Amino acid sequence: MLEMTDLVNANVFAGSDAGPMAALEQRAQHVASRLAEAANPKRLLILCHLAKRQADAPEGADGEASVGELQAVVGLSQSALSQHLARLRAAGMVATRRDGLVIHYRLADDETRALMRALYETFCA
Repeated sequence: MLEMTDLVNANVFAGSDAGPMAALEQRAQHVASRLAEAANPKRLLILCHLAKRQADAPEGADGEASVGELQAVVGLSQSALSQHLARLRAAGMVATRRDGLVIHYRLADDETRALMRALYETFCA
């Protein structure tokens, strides 16, 4: 596994070949965009609640929460909550499942689950 210093040194000594550093910069942009979406206090509350549901869910379950449940936890109007959920969906951080008229949300991928686990363990545990 490459360390950060290996990537920097590879870029410095490679002259015009910026392969490892270019890859690191691209990854940094991706992570920064995810962190920017999570940086909003209401979106962070949504993600934290979904992470807690995931952690408390039985093995193999998704740890979903309905819009109504999220609305009660976060304390937003349905309209404001929908706007935050749309941004998280567009960023690929949450996914949905429809059950009749009810929409259920869950953390969408391993990256988001890992991010929320780290934030929870550092700041909430």
